[in-house]
Parts: sequence; C-alpha cells; structure tokens
Amino acid sequence: MAESCEVDEVSRARAQDARSEGPNGEVTEGSLRGPHLRVRSDRAVGGTCRPPTAACDQASVHKGPRRPTLSRTCGLMTDTSSRRGVTFTPERGQLCQSAGVLRYTAFLDCFEDAYDRIPVASKMDFQTSIEECSMALNLVLNNKFSEALDLLRPWSKDSMYHALGYSSILVMQAAMTFEHKDIQTAMATIKEALHTCQRFRKKNSMVESLSSLVSKQSCDSLKAEEMHAEICYAECLLQKATLTFVQDENMISFIKGGIKIRTSYQIYKDCQHVLNMSQGVDGETDTFTQFEGGVKLGIGSFNLMLSLLPARILRLLEFIGFSGNREFGLAQLREGAASHSLRAILSAFTLLFYHTYVCLILGTGEGNLVEAEALLEPYLERFPKGSIILFYSARVAVLRGHFEKAQVKFVECINAQQQWKQIHHLCYWELMWCHSFQQQWREAYRYADLLCKESRWSKAIYVYQKAAILSMMSEEEVKKTGENVVDLFRQVEGLKQRLAGKSIPTEKFAVRKSRRYSAAKPVKLIIPALEMMYVWNGFTIVGKRADATESLLITIEKAEEELRADPNPSEFHPDDQCLVQMLKGLCLKHLGRLLQAELCFTQVLSSEKRIRYDHYLIPFTLYELGLLYKQQGDVAKATRYIEDAKLNYKDYSMESRLHFRIHAALNSLKGSPVNSP
Repeated sequence: MAESCEVDEVSRARAQDARSEGPNGEVTEGSLRGPHLRVRSDRAVGGTCRPPTAACDQASVHKGPRRPTLSRTCGLMTDTSSRRGVTFTPERGQLCQSAGVLRYTAFLDCFEDAYDRIPVASKMDFQTSIEECSMALNLVLNNKFSEALDLLRPWSKDSMYHALGYSSILVMQAAMTFEHKDIQTAMATIKEALHTCQRFRKKNSMVESLSSLVSKQSCDSLKAEEMHAEICYAECLLQKATLTFVQDENMISFIKGGIKIRTSYQIYKDCQHVLNMSQGVDGETDTFTQFEGGVKLGIGSFNLMLSLLPARILRLLEFIGFSGNREFGLAQLREGAASHSLRAILSAFTLLFYHTYVCLILGTGEGNLVEAEALLEPYLERFPKGSIILFYSARVAVLRGHFEKAQVKFVECINAQQQWKQIHHLCYWELMWCHSFQQQWREAYRYADLLCKESRWSKAIYVYQKAAILSMMSEEEVKKTGENVVDLFRQVEGLKQRLAGKSIPTEKFAVRKSRRYSAAKPVKLIIPALEMMYVWNGFTIVGKRADATESLLITIEKAEEELRADPNPSEFHPDDQCLVQMLKGLCLKHLGRLLQAELCFTQVLSSEKRIRYDHYLIPFTLYELGLLYKQQGDVAKATRYIEDAKLNYKDYSMESRLHFRIHAALNSLKGSPVNSP
C-alpha cells in the first residue's frame, strides 16, 4: 500500500526533477540509486491522499533552516511483498509507520539536503540493507561523508551491505590520508565486515567452491542472502588486500595480500558461474539485478586490470589461475554501469579511472574520452556539486587540453566540500600539472608547496617536484619564494618510502636524479620539471594544444643551446643532451614535424654508449620512435623498435612502467592496418 506524507509547494518543486507523480500523487518513476536507476512503475501500488498522522507530524521535526513542513502529498510508497516490517521510530527523529525504506528513499531524494540527521531503521532485512547502502552512496556523492557513515554504522555488524559500505568509506579515507591511525581503523573495520559477511555465506560441508555446489544442485536452493554474501565477501577481501600492501613493508604482507586477491578472484568466477546458470530464472527480480551488478563489477574490473599486465607477468599469473581479457572486461563494466543496480556507479567510476588515468600512465594515452564524458553526464546532472563527479569532469577537461576550464573545475571541486581534505590534495596535484603544462611555474610551485605541507602520499615526489619546478624559474623568482633548491633536492632521499615491501619506482627515479645535489659542488639538473612531465606521460596531454607544445619546444631549445655553449661540461653532459633531444623529438612529433622528430630520436640512440647514468633514455626513445612509425603507418617498423625496447634492455629506471606501455602499444599495433614502405 502506498502511504503519503504532505510537503510544502517549494520543497515539492525542488524534488520535481527527481521523480514523476501519478494522478493520486504516487511515485511512478523516481531516481533512487543514481541517474541510471529508476523505480519500476509496477512497484508503485495505488494509494490515496490522507491527512498525516500525529506521529508522522512528530517525525517531521528537524533542525536547520530548510525543515520541510507537511502540507502536500510527497507520494512515498512501499512494496509490501519485500519491504514489510521496517519501522522508523518518531522518538529518534525518524519517519513513522510500518513502511519500507523505499518510501523513505523517495523522501530522501526529495529533501536530500534538508537533513542534519539521517533516520536509522529500528529493524533491518536484506532488501532494506541494500536500499540504505544506496542512500549512503548518494550521500557520499553529495559530499556528505560523515552522514553516510552515521547511516551505515548502526547496522555495520549485523548487515553485510552496511558492513561493506561502512568499511569501503573508511578504506577510501585511509588510502587518501595515509595516516597510520586511519589505516588501523579501516583494517579493524574490514575484519569485522568479513566476519559479518561470513555469517551469511553458504555453509559447505566439504571444501568446495560455490560453483561446484551449484552444478550439483538447483540454483533455487541458494538463498539470495548467500549469493550476495559471496559478492560482499569478495569485495571486502580486495579492500583488505589493498590495506595489507600499504600497512606493512615486507614480502610476507605482499604474499598475504596476493592470496587475498586470488581468493577474491576465485569467488567472482564462482559467482559468474552462478549468474550464468541463473539466467532467465530470476532475471526480473531486484535481488538478482543487484547480484548481477556485483558480478559484472568484479569480473569486469579483474579482466580489465589483468589485461594491462605485460605478457611475462600475465603468464605467471595464468599459471596460478588468473586470466584477463580487455574487451570482455570493458563490456562487463559497461553493462554494469548501464544496469539498475547499486554498483552501477562503481562500474562507471572504474571505467572513468581506466580512461582518465590508467590509459595515460600505464598505456599509450589513448583513453576513450567520449565514453568518459557520456558516463559523467547523468551524474553531473544529479550531483552537480559532488566533489568526486566534479573531479572527474575536470580531469577529462585536462585530457582534452582545456587547461583553463579544468582549473576552474578543480577549484570548484575544492570549494564543494571541506570534510575530506584529501580530495583537495588530488586537485592540487592536477592543478600543479595544469599550470606546468602552460609553464606557469609560480602557480605550479604554489600547489606543489601545498602538497608538501598537507599530503602524506609521497613526500619524496612532492619535494622533488617542488624543487624541479623552482629549477625552471629565474633566480629572482626563486628568492621571492624563500626556498633553497639545493636543500630541497638533498631532502628527497630521506623521504623515500616502501609499499608492499618495495620502493616506489617514481620515488626511486626522483632519488637517483636528486643525488646530483648531494656532492659539495652540486651539478644542476637540466629542465627537471619537463623530465617529470614525461614520466607521467604529460607530453601526450600537452600535445593536444599546439600553442603549449610550441612554448615547451622553445624552452627545450634554450636548454639545448645552454648545453652546447657550456665551456666546462660535467660527467652528466651526454645524459643531459640525450634527455633534451628526446623531449624535443616528442614536441616535434606532436606538432606533426615527424621527420625532425625522427632525427632527434635517432640522435639519442646513436649516443647510447656515451650515456653514463640515465640509461632509461634508450629504451624509452626506442618506444617513442616505434610510436612515431605507427603514426606514419609503418606497423612493421614500429613493432620492431618497440620489441627491441622490450627484449634487449633491463635494470633501468621505471622499467615496469615502460613494459606496461609497451604491452599496450603492441596490442594496439595488432589491430593497425599494415602500410609498409
């Protein structure tokens, strides 16, 4: 039966975009979990308007200037078949009547910014837990992180979805703060979440997988809670593995984390088996849709990320049961993002992260920005001030080469919320690069300095980056900052950290480069900020803007002339010359001057025996020359040079990063038309 509470005209108008009303005021379609998720009209059972009860009136009292009053039908509803028995007690400032959380979700959609305190159900069932988790996700996307935790906390030890949602937020917070206490808190919460999920999992009498159990029995014998418990357990395992890598700096922790990932992967494969056997049986139920969304998110993410791994690593992982297919992974995530499940937006975020970061840093920079914009569009409409949504919108603008627009968006993201300062730090990092791409070094320094002071993620990188940016400024400008560039470079080595028992490759690179300043008579680095720009594949971004690329080329040619005119060349001189030639070649390539770019790259390769320290320059130049030949349509030559970089060089800086890029480049060449000269 559909129940109704009355709200004023102003509040109803604010909610009009989020729902549609039938002739009696009932909700026939409404956005509950995200822009893709609509309540099916068969759920809206007809109801009539009636005066609010005294208890309902009592429940409407909230703090704050925008407290809704009860004067018109809001059209709240319930599905009595699956949401029966959930009570919101008025003495706790909650909605009254024996109604479902679906009614309350619709109410929250109407007034999601009108509450200082989120009502908490006094009883909990499986369907209600999914819906409350959906509410918490909406709160996170509206920058209400504390409110989301408050909503999930009361049931986090009794409901698998509350446990998963609560731990997910704390893990995200710990990963961003890198604070020991946050990591410890998150780890303790994950252990509790795993224990909660375990209570709902299928109890097997023998050591056997869920898929083998299903192959012997009917899928009907599996309860919905047991199916969902597997998905939630797998997700919690991944979270624990992530924190295990961060928490301890030894190989044992690395192995433990790897085992957890493999267990999670196997659970997802078992769940996929269950899903395949259940097709056409429960496809119309919301429970099945939620389960399907979880499977597509997990299977899609695993396949996509495993497909990025170089062949030599993937062969080893295949031996212990892993496999990855990029196209299948993308397809699963796209289906998940378009579904009506709680995890639809998580599938969308995974695709966004892949297109805006993974493709650039670990690939050739060919992310699908059209798809990224299409994924963002509905969420920008629904959460226009959501910091996570704004951040991705700004990131897409950066990759488009719209640096000025991106800067405005990142500042808007910073101003959108103050609870999680770590999101500000992500924006500082991006703003630092936006200004660096335009060679606005003073502004770039400002954001690098903020990162050094506020963020714990990688002090070595932040300090090196700040020193590198200052190195691009005139002596007068540096004096105004009050910084000592030599002292900053000397600090870098002491700030290096370890992750999963190993040094971070980019930090190792920064330490190695900064050692030039450890001697009594330091040897100045040549255009170090542009070298770091290349490390993060920034030239691919700048290449979208001819004006910015021309400006970088002028700076590089000045450095080239400075090296040529040096009367007392140091032992680093050949290395510096090769670096300048490689970066010059990149600018020329992006400007379409391919013959000149080829000459720059071949000049680096001809100087191989003269290089003393920066041995990474040769394999990276081979890779870039291969991409240039690909651009010219000479697939055979492109493959030969890239294979040369892959097979004939080892033990150089950022070797793993280049192998990821080589893997992506060779895969793209397989589908390229052959055009040999």
